[in-house]
Amino acid sequence: MAEYILVCVAWPYAKTSTHVGQIAGAYLPADTFARYHRLAGNHVLMISGSDEHGTPILVEAERQGISPREFVSYYHRQICEIWERLGISWDLYTETGTENHYRITQDFFLTLYQKGYVYKDTMQSPYCPTDRRFLPDRYVEGTCPHCGYPQARGDQCDNCGRVLDPVDLIQPHCRLCGSREQPLEIRDTEHFFLDLPKLQEPILQWLSQGKEHWRPNVYAFTMNWLKEGLRPRAITRDLDWGVPIPLEGYDEKRIYVWFDAVIGYFSATVEWAQRSGNPEAWKQWWVPGMTNPPVKAYYFIGKDNIPFHTIIWPAMLMGYGNRNLPYDVPANEFMTMRGSKASSSRGNVVWTKDVLDLYGADPLRYYLSASAPEGRDTDFTFEELVRRNNDELVATYGNAVHRTLTFVQSRFGGTVPTPGALSTADEAMLAEVEKGFLTVGELISRCRFKDGLQAAMAVAHVANRYLDEQAPWKRIKEDRQAAGTTLYVMLQVLSGLRLLLYPYLPFSSQKLHTYLGFEGDVSASRWQLETVPAGRRLPPPQPLFAKLEEPADLSSTESKSLP
Repeated sequence: MAEYILVCVAWPYAKTSTHVGQIAGAYLPADTFARYHRLAGNHVLMISGSDEHGTPILVEAERQGISPREFVSYYHRQICEIWERLGISWDLYTETGTENHYRITQDFFLTLYQKGYVYKDTMQSPYCPTDRRFLPDRYVEGTCPHCGYPQARGDQCDNCGRVLDPVDLIQPHCRLCGSREQPLEIRDTEHFFLDLPKLQEPILQWLSQGKEHWRPNVYAFTMNWLKEGLRPRAITRDLDWGVPIPLEGYDEKRIYVWFDAVIGYFSATVEWAQRSGNPEAWKQWWVPGMTNPPVKAYYFIGKDNIPFHTIIWPAMLMGYGNRNLPYDVPANEFMTMRGSKASSSRGNVVWTKDVLDLYGADPLRYYLSASAPEGRDTDFTFEELVRRNNDELVATYGNAVHRTLTFVQSRFGGTVPTPGALSTADEAMLAEVEKGFLTVGELISRCRFKDGLQAAMAVAHVANRYLDEQAPWKRIKEDRQAAGTTLYVMLQVLSGLRLLLYPYLPFSSQKLHTYLGFEGDVSASRWQLETVPAGRRLPPPQPLFAKLEEPADLSSTESKSLP
């Protein structure tokens, strides 16, 4: 029975373009997952959008002398260009600045308010007398009171992962002006709060059942947060850029960006349904009991967003009522840059655009998938990207493809040979491919993407060994039929590899799809071995991959902001 797979992906902040750490952390795993499930015949909806609100955007737009809307529109276009070049296969990629998102966010706010899960209270908020503005949490920096990390933000410590409030920090200062001479003021201001303590017991009960498939680090992180006890969380801020509060008397306040961003998963589905011509179609993804089997909602994020997706967003959904909760939150660890967390604000990033300009999509997709920070932090290096491309993509997968296709062209006129009786070795090779569909499919469905890629590449390794052992370039001198059988088997193997590696490498899989004489788009195939029939005329092939070299000037690709 076909499954219903909702793929919700973190909303990138439209203050910069994307860097490779973000791609490895959330977007590439989500795309790999969605592409596989579509081939497997499941119902898939993959959604996200640009997160366009908050003080950082307002401040940067003011600095550049343009409106916040002009500012986010520029970066929304930049981000969308990256998705297209990288091959991220969204069903809908939208933005939080739409009327649809404003309306739904305000509905969430009012519903939670009316049900008693949102209340008004006075809070202490940091105010910078130099900049003469209240500061967002992430624009306050100081020493973490828990681990002593000196660059903790007002919302979270990147070192120990604790969620913080600005008043928790030791020696806090403003990141906007950087001034440490004039201390921050803590002023009282009225805001609305999400009453998380009221929802702690339902959250704990939900987390205590059926979470065996969650990654251990995600589950442990979540339960540790709960053990400390949930605290009310402010969901509004003093600024004039963002979703307005739908109550009178709060014109100078807006709904806090983290609150409206997670609602984007729901609002994007509603927008998708409207665009599809069936405005009620969102219900099958969000209303319990609408599908059989039930929807499985996966949230692909980085580890710094774990509590927002395993506690706060589920709490909001529970409070709102009658909405599907997350099935899994396969959060990755960080892909670091020279051992430190990637941070565009600190200039410690490698921009995705620059790597695509150098190497194209599939070499980058392959490297980031093979080095994905699934269980621990990993470090991005150009040296390792080049090595993996040259030693694995070119020398293993590309080698098997090129040797087979060029030999068919040169010795069989580009026509798929008619096979003779299959030997034990031939049948074992084909069985290896069939087993690959089971193994790779299971690993991807369990969000074990590195292992899935290794299993697919293992089939390519076995194929090269089979080709070396059968040596059709030698056997053709004595037994043309036997050489033709070997090539026929190899063409079936390549047909399998184009699908096994399609979730990871869609562009080269499309090339191989064409080289094997298939028409249309490879995405229309199914997750099973598809025969390349004897007698089919194949077009002249080109190498799937090219050898790469490290960039001569690394400074051209690191720590560089877009205009």
